[in-house]
Amino acid sequence: MVMHWGRLSDRIGRRPVIMIGLVGNLVSSVLLGTSKSFKAAILARSFNGLMAGNVVVVKSMVAEISDSTNRPRMMAMIPLMWNLGSVAGSAVGGLFADPVNQYPRWFGNSVIFKEYPYLLPCLIGCSVTTFGLIVGLFKLEETLVFKKDVETPATSATSTEPTTPASPALSPAPAPAPAPAPATALVSASASSLTLSTENTPLLDSRPQQRGIRELLTPTVIRVMTTNVFVCVSSSMGEQAYPIFAATNTNDGGLGLSTRDIGISLAIASVAVIYLHRYQQHITELPIG
Repeated sequence: MVMHWGRLSDRIGRRPVIMIGLVGNLVSSVLLGTSKSFKAAILARSFNGLMAGNVVVVKSMVAEISDSTNRPRMMAMIPLMWNLGSVAGSAVGGLFADPVNQYPRWFGNSVIFKEYPYLLPCLIGCSVTTFGLIVGLFKLEETLVFKKDVETPATSATSTEPTTPASPALSPAPAPAPAPAPATALVSASASSLTLSTENTPLLDSRPQQRGIRELLTPTVIRVMTTNVFVCVSSSMGEQAYPIFAATNTNDGGLGLSTRDIGISLAIASVAVIYLHRYQQHITELPIG
């Protein structure tokens, strides 16, 4: 689905796809919080995965608003924001899950949280998503510029050429036709200014020609994707195995931690990742890559 969201962003723009992804995240969080069965929870998470096209589109936006002088640093900010979200999300999930039993003084009489014990942390996450939607509606600007929205060099040259004859006081004879050299220079200057103004912004036709998957899978892309697969698999295995191990009873070889303790421990681990991220950012800016 990530590839489909990327292609859609090439057609309608980055901003609409990000807004759609935020709305999908908002809906899936509510569905997850109101799930009463394992099947319903799986369907809610699957819907969240189908709508999760923001990651690749955000990376495209960062690449389009940056250049060679700041692109490594800006790209390194993306996983930093992810880790910050992991800290807050893990803490919120552990501290506010099942609030009726964790905080009976405040939520002991709540009927809705008795019926849906995991709704409160999902609603807190929805509030963050809603804030992102508001910011996106009023502050987020489109970074994808289509060719039809940019003035062409020929149009610029034609509009700047004089259309009135020369003054008789300055030239008694009719004004000669303009020499090709100045016109060429004018077009060249206009083209240079156009190139500078759109140096870091991709230009697409209203009907862009999409490249096939076989054309995109170059040897370099395949090597990068293969490496990324192994990194994601190892990372996901650790992220999913630890909560199971922590929640397993001590008699069965686990840690026997409560939901609250598991959330706090995950938040502490995310803080450590953020601290290590400082050194990773410096490494990405070194000439070794």
